Amino acid sequence: MTIEILMPALSPTMEEGTLAKWLVKEGDTVQSGDLLAEIETDKATMEFEAVDEGVVGKILIAEGSEGVKVNTVIAMMLEDGESTSDVTAPSAPAADAAPASAPAVAAQAPAPTAPVAASGERVFASPLARRIAAQKGLDLNAIAGSGPRGRIVKADVEDATAQPKSDVSPAPVASASAAPAIAAGPSASAIAKMYEGREYEEVPLDGMRKIIAARLTEAKQTVPHFYLRRDIQLDALLTFRGTLNKQLEARGVKLSVNDFIIKACALALQTVPDANAVWAGDRVFKLKPSDVAVAVAIEGGLFTPVLKDSEMKSLSALSAEMKDLASRARDRKLAPHEYQGGSFAISNLGMFGIDNFDAVINPPHGAILAVGAGKKRPIVGPDGDLSAATVMSVTLSVDHRVIDGALGAHLLNAIVENLENPVAMLA
Repeated sequence: MTIEILMPALSPTMEEGTLAKWLVKEGDTVQSGDLLAEIETDKATMEFEAVDEGVVGKILIAEGSEGVKVNTVIAMMLEDGESTSDVTAPSAPAADAAPASAPAVAAQAPAPTAPVAASGERVFASPLARRIAAQKGLDLNAIAGSGPRGRIVKADVEDATAQPKSDVSPAPVASASAAPAIAAGPSASAIAKMYEGREYEEVPLDGMRKIIAARLTEAKQTVPHFYLRRDIQLDALLTFRGTLNKQLEARGVKLSVNDFIIKACALALQTVPDANAVWAGDRVFKLKPSDVAVAVAIEGGLFTPVLKDSEMKSLSALSAEMKDLASRARDRKLAPHEYQGGSFAISNLGMFGIDNFDAVINPPHGAILAVGAGKKRPIVGPDGDLSAATVMSVTLSVDHRVIDGALGAHLLNAIVENLENPVAMLA
């Protein structure tokens, strides 16, 4: 029986991708772990490995094909003793014949023969592994997979011994219709009618823009945001930064104000550990390290690479790591583990002259700090004297499910204290 090679989900948010390049051709023999293709996700271009061994019998999706849905059959692989005459094209997805109003996720539902664990989650296994397991009477629920993302492959079942199958009925799986609907607004055709006779260019959405639209719509609809605002006097920080940069010049290190902001936020999360948390559906996860994400604008969208263990790193180390992550983000060369995770994010638009703004939380983060430009402003000192200072406005957007008002205020106060007393961050 031929083995179907499916379009993989290479990131948690991936729903479709572009098959950028095939690294094999029909008739090639591949082993588990061999590279099959390069896949462009909404975030990066990644290599796709084989989990089974065999001969590439038929390539069904050509190079450069865009919008290939996850779990679409992209190629067929032959097993020992099979020939190309044994290759049968997969049946057309049910969604092709379904009415336009049918949920799109229905086409991506797993085949009914896929094993399901007692928890209700699908057990991922290659077709060959499933056949061997069935022949040997193995319960796939009791086998740990060694393939990508825990998939059970041939090697996992070859040496396994039969175990009695569990009598526990699988938990019901939530149907696609149970998912909360996201208001789509007027259709494209309705909008087009509004602008009949006006000159415009229609720009199709790429994968990244679709994901950004979906996630931020979800965030604003489901995350109860509240906002805390503070002004920060930067004169001490700017003076200290200038001194450090002169001393580090010989090493080729130049610290930015953003490097200090990252460090200040990382240390504040340690000072207020209850705020170093994320929303996890029916519970809250409190993190120990300060994993701080920083928004990086790229053409057509943005990344939020994560600087892990930021509280432990020096300013120069954070600066070097941030420059590297930002450079690779702009080239779309980041791996998923480099932009996933974190509990807190920073979005800095000060370099564009923006005074202040409110940022949207990136779930499951508990908060995000929106940073404006530092500008000279008149201030009134403690003794009532009027003077000038460089002041930067920041807004902390907070998920009220994770962080209450007083706790958010403590976190923002700790950030301000660190930035207004920068020498203490090195203590």
